[in-house]
Amino acid sequence: MRQRLIQWVGIAWTLAYAALVVWLYAAAPQSIAEVKTQASVAAGTYEVDRARFDAGRDLFLREQYAAARGEWGRADPARRDARTQFYVAYAFYREGWGRVYNDDALFRQGLEAVNLALNLSSDAPLTVEDPELKMHTAAELKAELEQGLEHTAGDLNPLKVFRERK
Repeated sequence: MRQRLIQWVGIAWTLAYAALVVWLYAAAPQSIAEVKTQASVAAGTYEVDRARFDAGRDLFLREQYAAARGEWGRADPARRDARTQFYVAYAFYREGWGRVYNDDALFRQGLEAVNLALNLSSDAPLTVEDPELKMHTAAELKAELEQGLEHTAGDLNPLKVFRERK
């Protein structure tokens, strides 16, 4: 009886080890922190680091957009939070916006981030209630980014320098 138990325990350990190897191969984490993050996502316990999110928001309000995106990247390393991705997209919009022309590369990155935010919040429209922002929905931000990427005759309008950044 004892020999049979040892065999079953050995089989169970072998299967558990094989599952770990397969998961590591599929997830391909680059660091122990990524292993921890991906494990919490898989377990359903993933949460955004609130302190880092708030630090990123403070940087955003001081118009340090690249630094803010870095903080939000550390706050949401798995890129699973719709609200955080909305702020990332907004930072790309703000940094890429210009009175004379928009930075298309930053606007494209912002569009990718806002699309991710929309995909993450598929059950309800994503709305962010922040009095410091002029756009509160992801759909509104997406429309603004898409409009900024279009090249039209209106781009040559000299009165464009008087437009307001949202």
